[in-house]
Amino acid sequence: MGSAATESNDTLLGNGVVGILAETCNMWERRAPLTPSHCARLLLGGGNRTRVNRIIVQPSTKRIHHDAQYEDSGCKISEDLSECGLIIGIKQPKLEMILPDRAYTFFSHTHKAQKENMPLLDKILEERVSLFDYELIVGDDGKRSLAFGKFAGRAGLIDFLHGLGQRYLSLGYSTPFLSLGQSHMYPSLAAAKAAVIAVGEEIATFGLPSGICPIVFVFTGVGNVSQGAQEIFKLLPHTFVDAEKLPEISAAWNLSKQSQSTKRVFQLYGCVVTSRDMVSHKDPTRHFDKADYYAHPEHYAPVFHERIAPYASVIVNCMYWERRFPRLLSISQLQQLMKSGCLLVGICDITCDIGGSIEFVDKSTSIEKPFFRYDPSNNSYHDDMEGNGVICLAVDILPTEFSKEASQHFGNILSKFVASLASMKQLVELPSYLRRACIAHDGRLTSLYEYIPRMRKTMIDLAPAKANPSPDKKYSTLVSLSGHLFDKFLINEALDIIEAAGGSFQLVRCEVGQSIDDTSYSELEVGADDTATLDKIIDSLTSLANAHGGNHNARKETELSLKIGKVNECGTGDIVDKEGPKVLILGAGRVCRPAAQFLASYPNICSYGADDNSTDQIHVIVASLYQKDAEEIVEGIKNATATQLDVADIGSLSDLVSQVEVVVSLLPASFHAAIARVCIEFDWQIHLLQLKKHMVTASYVDESMSNLSQAAKGAGVTILSEMGLDPGIDHMMSVKMIDEAHARNGKVKAFTSFCGGLPSPAAANNPLAYKFSWNPAGAVHSGKNPAVYKFLGETIHVDGSSLYESAKRLRLPGLPAFALEHLPNRNSLIYGDLYGISEEASTIYRATLRYEGFSEIMATLSKIGFFDAANHPLLQDTNRPTYKGFLDELLNANNISTTTTNINIEASGGYDDELIARILSLGHCKEKDIAVKTVKTIKFLGLHEEIQIPKDCSSAFNVICQRMEQRMAYGHNEQDMVLLHHEVEVEYPDGRPTEKHQATLLEFGKVENGGSTTTAMALTVGVPAAIGALLLLENKVQTKGVIRPLEPEIYIPALEMLESSGIKLAERVEI
Repeated sequence: MGSAATESNDTLLGNGVVGILAETCNMWERRAPLTPSHCARLLLGGGNRTRVNRIIVQPSTKRIHHDAQYEDSGCKISEDLSECGLIIGIKQPKLEMILPDRAYTFFSHTHKAQKENMPLLDKILEERVSLFDYELIVGDDGKRSLAFGKFAGRAGLIDFLHGLGQRYLSLGYSTPFLSLGQSHMYPSLAAAKAAVIAVGEEIATFGLPSGICPIVFVFTGVGNVSQGAQEIFKLLPHTFVDAEKLPEISAAWNLSKQSQSTKRVFQLYGCVVTSRDMVSHKDPTRHFDKADYYAHPEHYAPVFHERIAPYASVIVNCMYWERRFPRLLSISQLQQLMKSGCLLVGICDITCDIGGSIEFVDKSTSIEKPFFRYDPSNNSYHDDMEGNGVICLAVDILPTEFSKEASQHFGNILSKFVASLASMKQLVELPSYLRRACIAHDGRLTSLYEYIPRMRKTMIDLAPAKANPSPDKKYSTLVSLSGHLFDKFLINEALDIIEAAGGSFQLVRCEVGQSIDDTSYSELEVGADDTATLDKIIDSLTSLANAHGGNHNARKETELSLKIGKVNECGTGDIVDKEGPKVLILGAGRVCRPAAQFLASYPNICSYGADDNSTDQIHVIVASLYQKDAEEIVEGIKNATATQLDVADIGSLSDLVSQVEVVVSLLPASFHAAIARVCIEFDWQIHLLQLKKHMVTASYVDESMSNLSQAAKGAGVTILSEMGLDPGIDHMMSVKMIDEAHARNGKVKAFTSFCGGLPSPAAANNPLAYKFSWNPAGAVHSGKNPAVYKFLGETIHVDGSSLYESAKRLRLPGLPAFALEHLPNRNSLIYGDLYGISEEASTIYRATLRYEGFSEIMATLSKIGFFDAANHPLLQDTNRPTYKGFLDELLNANNISTTTTNINIEASGGYDDELIARILSLGHCKEKDIAVKTVKTIKFLGLHEEIQIPKDCSSAFNVICQRMEQRMAYGHNEQDMVLLHHEVEVEYPDGRPTEKHQATLLEFGKVENGGSTTTAMALTVGVPAAIGALLLLENKVQTKGVIRPLEPEIYIPALEMLESSGIKLAERVEI
């Protein structure tokens, strides 16, 4: 029997007889892998040359080319394909149609171990089929040879324009789009394009109603799908704009609408966005990096809903997405956008990624019913065009609407491969690019795809993984692999390394790129019985990564990158097993370690909620997105444990919160509300039980947090916010001084507050006397913030453009050696309300501190143009300018030549004096002394150097921030400094003399043993947050809801604890 099967296989494979399947997966599928003309060329070429002797075509009455056309080309029409050694189609056939011992080619969607297609793969193996997948046929350039992406983009946009006309009509606007049909209604792509051109001509001639303008189409991605959609869009009168310009367009049209409501509009706007525009790094000190984003998307937070979506009329989604990436647009984000008046009309989701990057696109649509309407106000779905919400198109078979052109395109490429496949008896006979596309042969997976069973074993019914899955070996570590794992088959080598060494692996996460350009990502919990074996596995994996570009210092393209977690010994116990009260610290930034150290080292306290007054040591759990970061925070802290947690995973967050008494969130403020909701009311397992856990943050109370106050009160939960330095210590110092004045029947006449994070005098060793421990962008942006304060009864407004010019000199009596200046800090008036002094104080002023001279230099740099965030034309070219060339461009902006000015230049000065003269002649500053300081700063930052500007700098703002980040960072063992100074002027109605009460905090960074530095900023933010947690543990805070540290029950013990921890406040009174 075995020899008969082999003989049959030898007889059929390579017999030169090709079968073409009738497509059965969808009623609209009319494409064919080969057209009659392709078949004719293959047959007429003769069996000796093309190696195709016969072609048998299964009959189909819906195929774009009729059976008679195939017959005229020399093909045989028959349901029976049993004579065929090679059978080709577009989509996968029904399982019962698969014949044994043949070669098949179609889109199988099996090489990623997709669960839904594993029965097909099992059938392929059972029938000893040789399976070739079109998706895996790639050219020498590494790109897929066979795809329909552009046709999907073309058809998708035409279909959406057809529906857009109907939607606008339901909203009361007649537009030329109404006359456009769907793609399949036209006999050809050319005819469809002609119809779009006609619509464009009508728009150009008669315009669009101003009430729906500007109409902005946002295209995501730059691949074939996006190119196809843009190809259609460009047939309409249009202008493409950069993402940064969208707010300007919106603002301009809002002004236009106010003055000319009947004006017609004669064009549309297009904007192409990529991942750079959709996310930003969670660490504000880091810029977007595509390679890092693809490898570690958990580093990034979504911003599309803030930067792009508010200005879009239509979002054309063409971009590949995986679950590990942030969503493009969630339901809650859309709900908020609609509440704020967003003019989004519809979603054209050509990717048809159900429940994917656009969360509310939770179902696919059909060609006959291409749209549904989603109403975010009540989370409802409708089949009509009338009513609130946005229309959504999500057709998953768009290319078939242009079946004729799509088949021709596909067949032009496929016909080049058919001869080799039709004559193939053994895989070795095929060219390498076809061998690589063969998933199975002779009843077995080919070597490149032997990873599939191993992945199936761990992927079947894979639930969302816990942070630290239990391995079957004593020692384990988390290994993250990212890159071209599957198209370059590097996953095989990695798994072979693990198993050959005697290790085991458990798949934690796996996301596979959908095209050759997309990277894949896998997380494996790798285990071994001893550390030597585990070390050997890690070393081998590291060598594999380095050999394929994992060394980022190498010039070759990175095909594989690797990240190794800390080795853990299994069975060491769970967090819940720790005795005593527990505090969860979320985050792993600089401020976390001082907070963890304070809590873990605090003397025994009364157990939380205990009636027997028993005492226990506090146990601290530090949770971070990366286990390694959390481990670094707790290293050397006796009562602290590190764990990995993604706070976006509400289930895991809820589970961890349920195990502790107090949560301290030291994450960015945007995370606080979601965490607070979990603390107040959510349990992942039972969904109804209130967790009732208190929480502390060091961030300002924003609207999202304020809205949770009633819920927190109802649950008996305290959310203690603004418990850091500024806000935090500044609050407590202020209200203590004010409450003491009121207790003495005094009236606050003036309140002033100065606060700044600065380099220590020894570290203030650059022209700006300033340094950054984070991304400079935030600090530079703050110099553009408007401010308002009250001075001697008059309300003073300072425009953001003149903030630096408003700086004033400051000398503090207790610190005469510090030469300082102060700038007004945003809205000081709200603090009058918070502190209850709005009616009595004639002066309320809060300011930011800098060393003297900082602001005049920054003001000059701003006037030169270095703080302009708009894309600069000189930085858009592939031929990059040098820093010097760009500086010269900025200083020649008004074509003023220094040779014609009357500035007295010393001949010996050379280029420096030329720069000084230009700055003065352009009016960027009035005094030569300031111009000299500015030039020194320019030279210190290297803005005069003959070095090319990096490609990721597209604006002057990017350029100076990049140089500041490089040149103005703290050096090894350099200390920072925090200076906080309050003055409260108190007058008394009984004639007692007016008093000026002063309180000053001066704290320097600490250099620890081993040379590591704890910054003063980290201490003065982290320790107050920890004190807040301690007060909540000891039940000393009775007020519930979202609160600030403004009450005596908080600030009195908190300030005492601060002083006992070494953060001292100096107080004095002047009369």
